[in-house]
Amino acid sequence: MMQQDIAVKPVDILLVEDNPGDVRLTQEALKDAKLKINLHVVNDGVEAMAFLRREGKYAEKPPADLVLLDLNLPRKDGRQVLAEIKGDCDLRRTPVVIVTTSKAEEDIVKTYDLHANCYVTKPLDLDQFIMMVQSISHFWLTIVKLPTDGR
Repeated sequence: MMQQDIAVKPVDILLVEDNPGDVRLTQEALKDAKLKINLHVVNDGVEAMAFLRREGKYAEKPPADLVLLDLNLPRKDGRQVLAEIKGDCDLRRTPVVIVTTSKAEEDIVKTYDLHANCYVTKPLDLDQFIMMVQSISHFWLTIVKLPTDGR
């Protein structure tokens, strides 16, 4: 009985993405997921931190179980957001997956230095993009064991 309750608990994913096309593709990819996923979308780093800290208009939002973070964002870029998340004792256990078009070695090294949980380069092909999003959600939400103590 307890196992079933856990299985039906919705998973909250925060997508931090300023490209409307990538947001739509991610939404489509997650529709087919076997899990009940609540996808929350913000399009800049300032909004991402407000959501994660549950401030202002995000006060009633649930905590994110997983963050999909683009690097190149307006107002506050993904590197700054990642540094703030991993530097915040209430947020640092939240897995952050960098999902970006950048293949630059310096971006990869920098984000891992900032304790990103993983770095994924967005494929240009539509089917590969959808497969990438589904693979990320499957891995982080069904295979990986995450702490259940809140944050």
